[in-house]
Amino acid sequence: MCGFLGLKFTFKINKMKVITEIGIADFKAWSGAIETKQAIIDAGKCDEFDSYIDELYPDGLTDGQLNDLLWFDESLLEMLGIGDADDDDE
Repeated sequence: MCGFLGLKFTFKINKMKVITEIGIADFKAWSGAIETKQAIIDAGKCDEFDSYIDELYPDGLTDGQLNDLLWFDESLLEMLGIGDADDDDE
């Protein structure tokens, strides 16, 4: 509520929620998620990743949640069978 010269005004801010369905290939990742996204694309695992996300998050997730999943979930690439073959030698 704002007041001006004894008058009171009430402002209501409406938010709009927009839901889009996109695959990992079209998602605009940022920061640390970019590398993980590219690894999924390079390995040809886009469909598998998209199905995995649909199963885990049937109601969807925000772009921030998806970006954080790509950036911070260290088991994601392993779950998709993506990894450095040289890691086994160390």
